[in-house]
Amino acid sequence: MSEVVLPALGESVTEGTVTRWLKNVGDRVEVDEPLLEVSTDKVDTEVPSPFAGILEEILVQEDETAEVGAVLARIGDGTVADATPSQPAAQPAQPVSAPQEPAATPAPQDAETPAAASVDSPAVADGQDIVLPSLGESITEGTVTRWLKSVGDSVEVDEPLLEVSTDKVDTEVPSPIAGILQEILVQEDETVEVGGVLARIGSGSASPVSEPVAATPVAAPAAAPAPTEAPEAAPTPAEAPVSAEAPEAAPAPVAAPVVSKTNPPEAPTAPAPNSGYVTPIVRKLASDHGVNLANVTGTGVGGRIRKEDVLAAAKPQGQPVTAQASVAAPVAEVSPLRGTSQKMSRLRKVIAARAVESMQSSAQLTTVVEVDVTRVATLRQAHKDEFLKQTGTKLSFLPFFALAAAEALRTHPVINATVDGENIVYPSTENLSIAVDTERGLLTPVVREAGEKNLAQLSQDIADLAARTRDNKLTPDELSGGTFTLTNTGSRGALFDTPLVFLPQVAILGTGAVVKKPLVVSGPDGDSIAVRSTVYLALSYDHRIVDGADAARFLTQMKTRLEAGQFEANLGY
Repeated sequence: MSEVVLPALGESVTEGTVTRWLKNVGDRVEVDEPLLEVSTDKVDTEVPSPFAGILEEILVQEDETAEVGAVLARIGDGTVADATPSQPAAQPAQPVSAPQEPAATPAPQDAETPAAASVDSPAVADGQDIVLPSLGESITEGTVTRWLKSVGDSVEVDEPLLEVSTDKVDTEVPSPIAGILQEILVQEDETVEVGGVLARIGSGSASPVSEPVAATPVAAPAAAPAPTEAPEAAPTPAEAPVSAEAPEAAPAPVAAPVVSKTNPPEAPTAPAPNSGYVTPIVRKLASDHGVNLANVTGTGVGGRIRKEDVLAAAKPQGQPVTAQASVAAPVAEVSPLRGTSQKMSRLRKVIAARAVESMQSSAQLTTVVEVDVTRVATLRQAHKDEFLKQTGTKLSFLPFFALAAAEALRTHPVINATVDGENIVYPSTENLSIAVDTERGLLTPVVREAGEKNLAQLSQDIADLAARTRDNKLTPDELSGGTFTLTNTGSRGALFDTPLVFLPQVAILGTGAVVKKPLVVSGPDGDSIAVRSTVYLALSYDHRIVDGADAARFLTQMKTRLEAGQFEANLGY
């Protein structure tokens, strides 16, 4: 029988209230079929069933509140309910599993070794299928990129079990149940459809199963636990290097610099989960350099461990020598990827395919204007401290650009349009896709209804989406539905570029670095030269739909709005 638990419904959501059961006890339920409705303080949502079978028991009634991870119901194959009232029903199932044996032989064995029979039965019967959950409306399959657990490992509810890559997002799949990982059915780099069985998890450990196998002469049961027995042996040596790595690191010449500078007894006791989510690239980098992630302090958003943190921890700890060398001559960092060859990730393949398709299917060109944002810079300087205090986010230039773009999109909806075959669709909202640079590749989470928001709301949305994108905590739906894209290439120091439009959108705006330079300023006393803050805005667009005049009008409206710098009423606090 499989337990259905309340899944994680958001980072700060700890409980939910059952508002309506969509199935009754005795009903047949399919994988990912809506099972119940749950209400939280942030969202009302349906909870799909992670298993297929018969709904045999409802444990949390309507209007009752349950914590995340609590058991909501139990789903079985329909036979458990019949067998539960009469205990003898479970025992006849034992001889049925080996009908080929002579009737006289199994009977004495069952009588002599009841313990073996009782242990063996749950090991075979309680393995529960873990399926690939629905990862978004338009996502039908995913590729397993990495298993985070090995066969024989213990798994807790909502503990990350594996990493899956789709054409929209790379994400971790948490375990819906607690138990022992008994079998992995989809290997790394293999693709499986939504609802496909990924693995099996049971409540019994591998060791009790293997003991009856050795004592039981029946050939059929012996063949089934054989794989369980082998994986159980595998985790032991696999875990041994992890626990032995810290003690051996002191004498080892390679790992000694890392461990010797930390507290040696700390290494075996520091729990890995304390390091938070770590991307696969960072994990591999840490493994290659012999760095224990539990001892690394992250400098990324929310304490996330970045590649730079791992490389810093991997450097030899001869600090006086390093300090002298850095003062004498700074040395450029050498990437660990230099001289290597790596398989292209699924996300990179999707980006590549979409980029080529967009270039081949549309006629793209770019128009650039230079904008004097001195008044915006002055306003930002005057309000940045209070803005941070009131909203919790820094007041950067990007929300100003987003607000000006959203207003201009309302005036010039063709820049916000999408292409549907031979039709031009003009959306009723301005949904800004914000390009975010991550270690997995470029992703574009969406700020919805940006035209209705002020600077504080835009700043908070952009900061939240960027942080969750880099921490791989976005849902696929948060990456879809954009009508216009904003890419801040200036954050890396670029003056401007010619960004690529991704269909079905027809335009993308690139914002360059804000720099100070001498500029001719016209005033009542004539022209003069002054130091001004300027930025380049580059609009790439699909010339099949957008004319150069349309692009120029759009950019001119943005330029006029930004140069006026009258955003006091839009601060939002």
